[in-house]
Amino acid sequence: MKWEKLKPPEPDDPMCCCECDIDQYGCCCDCEDLDEAFNRWLKDRPPKGGCQSSVCGAIIDRLEISMIPVLLLLPLLLRVAALHYLLGIIILTALPGLVLWYYYATHRKKRPTLFFLTLALFSLFYMYYLFITEILPRGDVSQLEQCAVTTGVILTVVCLIHTKRGPGLVTTSLHEAHSHCQEADKNSTQRNGFIQSGASSEIGAELQTTKEALTAKWSTCPVCKIMRLPRTGHCRTCGSCVQRLDHHCIWINSCVGQANHRSFLLTLSVFLLTSLYGISVVLRTLCPRQYLVTALLYCPGVYSQSSMALCFTCAWYSSIVTGGLLYLLVGQVLNISFNVTEREAQLALRNKTGQRRLWGLVIDTGEYSRGFYQNWVEFLTMADASLSPRSSLTDLV
Repeated sequence: MKWEKLKPPEPDDPMCCCECDIDQYGCCCDCEDLDEAFNRWLKDRPPKGGCQSSVCGAIIDRLEISMIPVLLLLPLLLRVAALHYLLGIIILTALPGLVLWYYYATHRKKRPTLFFLTLALFSLFYMYYLFITEILPRGDVSQLEQCAVTTGVILTVVCLIHTKRGPGLVTTSLHEAHSHCQEADKNSTQRNGFIQSGASSEIGAELQTTKEALTAKWSTCPVCKIMRLPRTGHCRTCGSCVQRLDHHCIWINSCVGQANHRSFLLTLSVFLLTSLYGISVVLRTLCPRQYLVTALLYCPGVYSQSSMALCFTCAWYSSIVTGGLLYLLVGQVLNISFNVTEREAQLALRNKTGQRRLWGLVIDTGEYSRGFYQNWVEFLTMADASLSPRSSLTDLV
């Protein structure tokens, strides 16, 4: 192949579209710069499949290969446990430990993960699948009971989605907006001071004193370097400051804070009611002549058929999960009754400033408690003070 000698274009030539040196053969000398620019263009270029939604993209980006063995082994282990009651005792006893061991073996770094959320949703829908395919064909479940179980599953998912909307993140503009609000309230109080009566003036003074006291407790986060509200905590897993941070829940892959604490409590309650009701329906179908409590411990003839044994084993599996979440719900109710968050309780234990109450089930710090009734009123009426934008659909993953 013969190369023809080309005349370099003049700088004012419209054919010269880039500022690069051209040799005698008309070739660009800065090829590496062009390659880097082309690679950046390829990375920023949107995918060809325009129908792919942002939610699907977020799911694909956060998928973990480590979840696949768990989702495949869980139904298999439950079927193996249904072969004999001794196998059921061994497998169901060792299953929580196996899940935790596998999680810590595959997740060395502390970061947000869909591992437990996927496991929880898979278990919920797998139990509901067995309820539809194995329990309903027996004809012992009425339509009302079927509707109750289905409604409970749907409400659980809806409450979970609402909980995932966001815990109430602290933004840099929150302190500025709060300062402007305080200044506006102060000016409004001064303008209306001559109109208000003496009693209302005293009430306004008390409210102003309370606001100033809360404002004085604003602190700077050592990690985020932003001003944050009282009782705000920094979550190292999410990397953000959360208003009234309670804890980071691995089962929902999100923090529990001021904005979603009530919906988190509602999700727990709805799930527990649905689970308890579903277990009772299954046991009443498998062991109609036994009481519910005794049927879970002794159900004669349940291992005579593989389908009955599998449903009985899944009832035990659901009971173990329900027991763990019931303990979590009791702890949450007690903390709310004493107006203390889980984070504050842990800090009080570490600093030895709290007192154990009710056989060690709750840590009373005594800092924010105003009595049982006032504590619940404050919890049920607290509002999200953040100015962060509304969570998008990708944040629900």
